[in-house]
Order: sequence, then structure tokens, then C-alpha cells
Amino acid sequence: MRYLLTLLIAIIIVFIVFSYRQKGLNAPDNAILIIKPYWYNGTWVFDDERVNLYREPFVAGIPEMINHITKDIPNAKNGFRLLFSASPFPGYQMRLTWRRKEDGGNWYYSEDLKMEGWLCPALFKYYKKAPEEIYAKAEAIPE
Repeated sequence: MRYLLTLLIAIIIVFIVFSYRQKGLNAPDNAILIIKPYWYNGTWVFDDERVNLYREPFVAGIPEMINHITKDIPNAKNGFRLLFSASPFPGYQMRLTWRRKEDGGNWYYSEDLKMEGWLCPALFKYYKKAPEEIYAKAEAIPE
């Protein structure tokens, strides 16, 4: 009986993990996620094999925001770590506030920069719904 219960729990865990990977990360609002953007073909892009993204571009105002938060990172165009979360975390550099939906993506506003930027539907690989706020921090990749 104990063996069957253990087996059943293992099957449930495998099912949950498989569903999690198929649908995207759907991170909790307090999770800090990390991607590693780099410069390619005139804009910032990133790869994330966890959610099947390859050279996913940042567009429509987001590259300018990234330029701002990476200005003090040497060789940032070769790649840097971007930490982001739907909740504030210690040391965040930028807060983006949701403005509106458009073309499957979402517009966010940076009060500090007085700029808007559009995040494409790839956002839903990380969140079930567009967060009201996104907090971000750029860091050099440790060598």
C-alpha cells in the first residue's frame, strides 16, 4: 500500500512538472526570474530554452530602457543577466507599470524614464496574466 501511494505521488509530480514545462513557467508573482539578453541584429534579444524562445527580440521602447539600465555594465551587448519579478526585490533598478493591452502584448511605463515599452506575448511564457508591475535589475555576468 505504501509503495502504491509513493508511486502515485511520483506520477502526480511528473505530470505537474510536464504540464509546467509545456505551458511555460507561469511563475508566482514573488519569483525572481533570470534571462540573459544580448545584442543581435540591432536590438536586444534573449534565448530561453525552458520556454522554447530563441533570439526573442525586445522592441517598441524596451531596447531604450535596457540601454539605460545596462549603461554601467562593461560589454553588456555581449550579454548580461536580467532579473525580473512581478514583486519588488532588493536592489531592483526599474519599475514598470502596466498601461494597456495591444496586439497580444502589453504596454508598460517607467516613471523614472518617462517612457513606455511594449512587451510581446512571450511575457505569457513567464506569467499567466500580465503583471500590474514588473521590477527589473541588470547585472554583469560573473566570469
